[in-house]
Amino acid sequence: MAEGLGAGRTFSRPTPPPQTGWERLSELWRRDELQRYPEETVNIIKSAFTGGLVGWLYGGLPAFRQARRAFIEGSQGEVFQNRADAVQSAHRAGLRSFIRYGWRWSWRVATFVTIFNMVSTGLSVYRDKTTISNFASAGAFTGALFRMHLGLSGLAGGFLFGTAFGIPAGGLLMIAQKLAGETLQEKRNRERREQYEQKLAEWQSRLSVTEDLGKMESDARGQSQTENSRRI
Repeated sequence: MAEGLGAGRTFSRPTPPPQTGWERLSELWRRDELQRYPEETVNIIKSAFTGGLVGWLYGGLPAFRQARRAFIEGSQGEVFQNRADAVQSAHRAGLRSFIRYGWRWSWRVATFVTIFNMVSTGLSVYRDKTTISNFASAGAFTGALFRMHLGLSGLAGGFLFGTAFGIPAGGLLMIAQKLAGETLQEKRNRERREQYEQKLAEWQSRLSVTEDLGKMESDARGQSQTENSRRI
């Protein structure tokens, strides 16, 4: 009976923080005990949404104004029921262009931002440090990927454009993180270390309690056997 209780109390030592680059990369897509994704992964999703919204406005608003103006200029000879009908027709023409061209820019910008952030974040996590070269490499890869369908010249142009985009974007991001006191990698490593130390302390405390209970059970069993032998 006592042996069964002792076996039920056994538990393993906490797993230490990931040490290799591949372990850190795989952790990006795993949820924690509270079913939350790492901050880096959440930031990638947020930036994709923000990029899509900015791209939609960038492509949609000029298209809306241009289509509305073209409709007004091209409909001078048309007869409308009233002024409100003419205004609504112009707005509908602008709205169609806003949706059409806004979507074209939206998915392109969102895709570019997502790939850029995935590569730069992956490099930072794998190398366990945030450097400007990570962002330059991510920009060059993303730019070349977007322009590779244009041939070798497009590939080279995309490479240069992506690098030129990645360096200032990464620099601004690093400055913002430094102003906050620590980079995402430093924050992540600190949280990993604190979480591991907390779990290790809890494990050691439980282990000590388990050893004490085992000793008490052993003493009680020995005392019971002694009393039984005396009675015999």
